[in-house]
Parts: sequence; structure tokens; C-alpha cells
Amino acid sequence: MVIDDKEFGEVIVRKSPLARGVRFSISTSGRLQMSVPKYTSDFLAKRFLNSNRKIIREKLPINNPETQRARDYQKKILMKKAKEYLPYRLEYYAKLYGYKYDKCRLTHANTRWGSCSSNKTISLNIGLMKLPEILRDYVILHELAHLNHMDHSKAFWSEVYEHDKNYKVHEKKLKLFTPGV
Repeated sequence: MVIDDKEFGEVIVRKSPLARGVRFSISTSGRLQMSVPKYTSDFLAKRFLNSNRKIIREKLPINNPETQRARDYQKKILMKKAKEYLPYRLEYYAKLYGYKYDKCRLTHANTRWGSCSSNKTISLNIGLMKLPEILRDYVILHELAHLNHMDHSKAFWSEVYEHDKNYKVHEKKLKLFTPGV
């Protein structure tokens, strides 16, 4: 559920079977988030929000609602670009180097450019669309190498090197950017 609040903007309400009380936090999108017990009514959630306004203002760094909307818009544009580009680039390199993966997933994680799971799903961050193409390609090649090596062993880095002779330079340049949108 989302509460549209004049002061805090969109407030995300998460009903959890594990929650024993009400907890306020800031979501990855910068919005105010409330975790409440599963049985909490919408009316009670709004009431908790209203009765805790002063504490929320004092304790939590809440983004301006306009900033939230701008960030949402940026994320929407990046997702559109990522859908048009990343799956095709992944497929291109997979075919070029003989890799087989089952699924490509697009994410907007704050800490990872990409990941590869043991069920052969490759996840790529939409934030890659803000990077130079050479760094996007490095991340894709890095994740494809994980299909054969689910660690960062010597064999893994040797495989990355086979496809990207400048991977160490690309790894350093990548650290100048952050994946969060």
C-alpha cells in the first residue's frame, strides 16, 4: 500500500507477517517506509503516520517529494533504455563466446552492477546505461564468466582476461561510479 502524504510524499506501507510493531525507515528510493504487522488496517497505518510526524521529521532524512518524482522519472527512462539494450548485448556476447544462460533480469540495486546465480540467471543493473559502453561490456563479460566459475578464483579472472585484455583498467574505472539510480 502507498499513502500519498502532503508532507512526506508517497509513503510505502509494507505489511509483514514477521513485524511485531510499527517501524519507520527510508526505502532505497528515498521514500518514507513503514513496516507494520500483516493484520494492520489501512486506517491504523495512516493513524500511526500522523501520530509520529514529529519523531519522523527529527530522526529520518526524508527526501523532498519532488526529488522522489524526479528520481522515479529517471529510473523509468533508464529502465526503458536498459530493456532496449542490455538483453541484446548480453545475448551478443553469449553467442560470440559460447555461453549459455537461462534468463536475463534487469534490476535497480544500489550496490551491484550485476550478478549471476547458480540457476544461470544473469541480473544487470539499469544504472549500467549511465556508464560508457566499454564498462557496460566489461560487466556483461564478467557476469558471463561467472556461468563457468561462481567465484573470483584465478580461473575466473583468466576467463575474463580471455575476453577483455584490459579488464583491470575497466574494474578500476567502474569503481568511480555507483550503481544506485
